[in-house]
Amino acid sequence: MDGATQETAAGRRTRRRPSMADVAAMAGVSSQTVSRVANNRTNVEDETRQRVLSAMRVLGYRPNTAARALVTGQFRTLGLISFGLGSFGNARTVDSITRAAQRAGYTVNMIAIESQTEQAVHEAFDQLTMQAVDGIVLIEAQILDTPALRLPPGVPVVMADGDVSHRHPMVDTDQALGARLITRHLLDLGHETVWHVAGPEDSYAARRRAESWHATLKEAGAAVPQLLYGDWSAGSGYEAGRVLARRPGVTAVFAANDQMALGVMRAMVQAGRRVPEDVSIAGFDDLDESAYLSPPLTTVRQDFDVVADRIVSLMIDQIEGGTVPSATAFVGPELIVRESTAAPPPSA
Repeated sequence: MDGATQETAAGRRTRRRPSMADVAAMAGVSSQTVSRVANNRTNVEDETRQRVLSAMRVLGYRPNTAARALVTGQFRTLGLISFGLGSFGNARTVDSITRAAQRAGYTVNMIAIESQTEQAVHEAFDQLTMQAVDGIVLIEAQILDTPALRLPPGVPVVMADGDVSHRHPMVDTDQALGARLITRHLLDLGHETVWHVAGPEDSYAARRRAESWHATLKEAGAAVPQLLYGDWSAGSGYEAGRVLARRPGVTAVFAANDQMALGVMRAMVQAGRRVPEDVSIAGFDDLDESAYLSPPLTTVRQDFDVVADRIVSLMIDQIEGGTVPSATAFVGPELIVRESTAAPPPSA
């Protein structure tokens, strides 16, 4: 009879749940080593870790998370609050945070909210804390109805893409630097100014990109054209592009994301404006498809994986180390120059 079977009072052999001791015996290690592997500790040699994991799989061992939580006070679960997954940035951020958490041995419970109110955030916060999460990541992509979000104390929080004035640590792509890089690139090509199709007015990322575009033009002594707004969709970029295509003086357009840039490009081509011979078009995000547009799109690449790794690292520092960082960390973007941007036409 193996270590994971037992006799019942009626004499029947039944399968019991394998224990940590069973895993230790099969792997030839101590129960303490099995505990370290189950809790994803780093002080275990790789060969030993793999032997323990193999024994867990063979026996069907699953760590008792409830018992572990009683001992450690940790459930190894993160809460994640996001304003929907419709935009590329939100979806990629959520995906990257989930994968970074899994690598660190944490699971993720997510709530997507649509209402841009402090009350909606508090309700989601309360739901997650009742699910026994160890900390909460808030992707505060939209501007709320209150100037300063106040979250209940007692639960570690890390912000992503939010208001830099919060007392909680925040990690984000340096949106301002990305907009400066793309605007400066177009000016350096010889364009007298750069038109901008901004994202929604209630988006932190869109606001930072638009403010940086404006500041970069002012610093260069270039005229600041009228700002146009979209909603991150290709359709809204197309409508903005139709307006810009009727202005012969427009030779360079920076759209606040690649999808709107695609719409602008379509409108320009339909109006007989060649890209980039007549008008240069650039985006932001570097979608996988952007390199395969015709022409391939100049854009700014955000490293969502690095942002997510830093978010999860800050969270774990609070949960496991008790440290409470307060600084805002920005991850540098990368300018990706492709064939959709060039010098302005000689007649411009």
